[in-house]
Amino acid sequence: MTTGPFLYDDNPEPLHTGTPQRSGKIVVLVLGATVLVAILMAVLLPLVKGSAEDQAREVTGVFLSALNQGDTETAHQLLCDDERARLAPDEVAAAYVGDGVGEVEGAEEATVDGEPAQRVLVGWADGATTELLVVNEGGARICGSD
Repeated sequence: MTTGPFLYDDNPEPLHTGTPQRSGKIVVLVLGATVLVAILMAVLLPLVKGSAEDQAREVTGVFLSALNQGDTETAHQLLCDDERARLAPDEVAAAYVGDGVGEVEGAEEATVDGEPAQRVLVGWADGATTELLVVNEGGARICGSD
């Protein structure tokens, strides 16, 4: 056993005697990145999904195509909740199909019960037109005709 002066004769003192200080740089960086991602998502979402008018035209085109091919189940799924409750899948064609093949001719903004919607103009082979109302219920949905 060795004797002699030791570096710490008593109890060793802690090497870092000051109070620890955290840098807030990482927290600020994480929060800043989160805000930046949120802003980018809000700006880019309409570019990815398209405008309300584009979505209304698209869903109406798919709806008419499904009806023209006799796929009433797909057409029924593209209806809003109220219309699905009102019509059975085999009743959709009778309620919405005009003479011949329908074609989307235009869309304009509208309001239904204070909520934004789209009126989509559909032209039929015999020259008649129908306006389909498209609302947003978890995506664009056909909700009646005028």
